[in-house]
Amino acid sequence: MRNRQGDFLWYELMTSDPEAAARFYGSVIGWQSRAGAGAPGYRIFVAGGTEVAGFLAIPPDAAGAGMRPQWLGYIGVDDVDAAVAGILEAGGCQHVPPTDIPGIGRFALVTDPQGVSFYVMRGMVEGGSTSFAPMQPGHCSWNELSTTDQSAALDFYMARFGWEKGDAMPMGEQGEYRFILYHGVMLGAVMNRMPEGPPPAWRFYFGVEDIDAAAGRVSAGGGAVHFGPAEVPGGSFIIVASDPRAPCSASLRRASPRIGQGSAASGRLGREAP
Repeated sequence: MRNRQGDFLWYELMTSDPEAAARFYGSVIGWQSRAGAGAPGYRIFVAGGTEVAGFLAIPPDAAGAGMRPQWLGYIGVDDVDAAVAGILEAGGCQHVPPTDIPGIGRFALVTDPQGVSFYVMRGMVEGGSTSFAPMQPGHCSWNELSTTDQSAALDFYMARFGWEKGDAMPMGEQGEYRFILYHGVMLGAVMNRMPEGPPPAWRFYFGVEDIDAAAGRVSAGGGAVHFGPAEVPGGSFIIVASDPRAPCSASLRRASPRIGQGSAASGRLGREAP
């Protein structure tokens, strides 16, 4: 996973029940699961033979401190220690200090100044990650940040990772839905959270072939569909859904080859899952 600084290179589900998560996402997205290297109990979601995400049980001490099931993203950096120092200097926090995973890489768990958690990582293996691949089913298609201060969050991530502002779509009283780009690729968007919405967080959309069928499998598996299926600008369809244990997980049907990367999630303006 030796990607450039600023790439989303991995996704991870912290859950209260890994076995149930494997069954749910296997049904909804079509992922297979297998044991991973590194920490005991760490497992991998696989799409079409490619590793796209990890999942594990919330550690007991973290569960005791109130950690809820959640999805987290890994952002690639050239130097984990320097990245963490810059995040702390900018007002962020550190939850797991820079740590080596033998044969895999060095990582740290941090929060941005608005309190949103994410990982930074420098991989040790050759080859890049394709976990974020908007045109491929089973891979992440869109990265969306809901925050308490859109302007400050944009400044923070652009300074740390070299991201750039893209176009914006109006959201009424909620402000705007601002796209974020990296080397010309649309990564996702940043928006202000709704006052009555869930806590600030990154939300990740994963590609499926058939959004209506996926929505049905969410409900059949005990999850909930909070929005959609709905068409969004660019011709894709999305749902905003939660699995039975993680409050904010989402699925996105892959765009057709003629659709530009990144327009897919923008139709969800003004709506957030509870």
